[in-house]
Amino acid sequence: MNDYMRALHQRFYREPDFSELEEDIENTRQEVRDFLDKMQRRRLMHLVDTQNLLREETSLASFTAGFKLAWGLSKELEVDGLYSFDEEETEHVCRQIGKEE
Repeated sequence: MNDYMRALHQRFYREPDFSELEEDIENTRQEVRDFLDKMQRRRLMHLVDTQNLLREETSLASFTAGFKLAWGLSKELEVDGLYSFDEEETEHVCRQIGKEE
């Protein structure tokens, strides 16, 4: 199921435009990197990579939770039968006829 959710996520999820924030993060990362030695730079890159992975996994988990919620609501609504404007109108007309008689 996880592969299916990933495919749906890739197909329907549109990442919001955070270009200004991403640019600010990248500039700050570069400023910090300039003060670090080689080993500390590797640790910083590992931190950034891990943070990006966490963001991707959180996005997928959120998408999956939203999908499951929508699916559950759909199933719950089907218990009483699918809603139809036509049926509502028919019931309304029948009630009106019953009152007139």
